[in-house]
Amino acid sequence: MTSPARRHFEQARAEKEAASAGPGQQLAGASHYELMLVKLAADRRRLKAVQSVARKVEVKREVLPEYVSYVAGALEGGRGAQDDVLMTVMIWRIDAGDYAGALEIARYALRHGLTLPNHYERSTAAAITEEFSDAALTALRDGGTFDADQLNEVRELTEPVDMHDQIRAKLHKALGLAAMKLIGDDQLDDTYDWARASQAVQNLQTSLRLDARAGVKQNITRLEKLLSDAEGRRKASRT
Repeated sequence: MTSPARRHFEQARAEKEAASAGPGQQLAGASHYELMLVKLAADRRRLKAVQSVARKVEVKREVLPEYVSYVAGALEGGRGAQDDVLMTVMIWRIDAGDYAGALEIARYALRHGLTLPNHYERSTAAAITEEFSDAALTALRDGGTFDADQLNEVRELTEPVDMHDQIRAKLHKALGLAAMKLIGDDQLDDTYDWARASQAVQNLQTSLRLDARAGVKQNITRLEKLLSDAEGRRKASRT
């Protein structure tokens, strides 16, 4: 366990180095950054030796705390220089379920136009969108929930960026299903339930428009019937 004093020193060092280079520049040659790259390479080799996806996630959760001080310093002092350590940690945080921590890096990365290391073979915005969408869809499929506010932030952050329609369709599907999960009563008598159903339909329709094979038609049909029935009851009650 690293001492608080050591963590403070590492964060201050990362902050100082991050401030030494601006957009379009590399941090290569910065001693602390180089040390973190060496550590990152060692952790990647360890992950590569593991075949189980579940075990890979466990390893990432184990090593990620060792990057916390570096990430905090890089985000605090950073002026937009390319940082492969920061970008890799962002993806690993999503894999490990630390979505708030990943978004913290995503805001910085998208603001400054940072790219992912070459082996990821995707743009930063596409990777963030797809990784969050896949995580949400998996959680919802397994009966869990996912923070719709985080998905909406991903949508807002990546909206101006060009990417494949199928990736954006996944995000809107996740948004729609997350909203559906929050509906308390299919009668939709509650104002919030009505709003969630309406929002869900809109997102699922967008998903279908972007990808005809999105797999959301049944959900749309069900929600439209719930909304139609609820509207019919409302009109009947006013007559």
